Amino acid sequence: MSDRTITETSLRWDRAWTVAAIDLRRLFKSKDYWLPMSLLAGVFFVFMPWVLLSLITRAETTPLLDQIGGVLESLPGTLQENIVGDSLTGRASYALAVFLLAPIAIVVPLTISSAVGAHAIVGERERGTGEFLAHSPLTENEIYVGKLLASLIPGYIATGVGFGIYSVIVNLLVGPEVGGWFFPTAGWWLLILFVMPPFLAVALSVILWVSARVKSTVAAQQSATLVSLPIIMASYAVSSGLLINPTVAALAIGVVAWILAAFGLRAGTTALRRERLLGVGID
Repeated sequence: MSDRTITETSLRWDRAWTVAAIDLRRLFKSKDYWLPMSLLAGVFFVFMPWVLLSLITRAETTPLLDQIGGVLESLPGTLQENIVGDSLTGRASYALAVFLLAPIAIVVPLTISSAVGAHAIVGERERGTGEFLAHSPLTENEIYVGKLLASLIPGYIATGVGFGIYSVIVNLLVGPEVGGWFFPTAGWWLLILFVMPPFLAVALSVILWVSARVKSTVAAQQSATLVSLPIIMASYAVSSGLLINPTVAALAIGVVAWILAAFGLRAGTTALRRERLLGVGID
């Protein structure tokens, strides 16, 4: 292995964090980014759960409650055992809070982080700062990891704040129907701590790879949308798995996702080259 190859693949975490800190500082100064992303998180983590759960828990009979009740009654007995509650209202609100709204834990951070990742590399070229990074003493791996961290952190912040508020809403509205505060469940803890990180890593590894190769942020955004769609579909598969067996399903899905993330991140490092920061060698 040549000295250049060793240099380019080395990694100092303090340098990678410096790259991430610069991007995050620029990001949080931009109202065009954090204001709509905050509204998005507020809608999915706060407004929508509050409205839906309030409708179910405060009404003795509604079309939505009847439909959910019919679905619950049609489930096999083994699946119904995972749904807590003595009344139809309690069981319906529990199912909605724990299973049907579970995809928001992946969809929201994915959307927020994807918006950052799509601009991560191609944005440097358009701002004219790619030349600075290309001629800096930073290795390609340090730049890549810094961009990855800058993309991940906003999604984690939104998830941490949103998940905390969502938990309070669920316990306040659904808790009285099922015997007290119960949320987060074991399946949700695994979803947040074990399943969501590799899902984000898989998506961002592809998005950063695309961002290094396309010629404009518009193309990067379009590609990010295409990448996000299968992840969003997978998040609904996750919620279905949680309904069958919350703990086992979350562990199994998490293990598969971590394996895919390892391969994706490994492949993603090959996309970032100094010449692409300068706009050279773009496909």
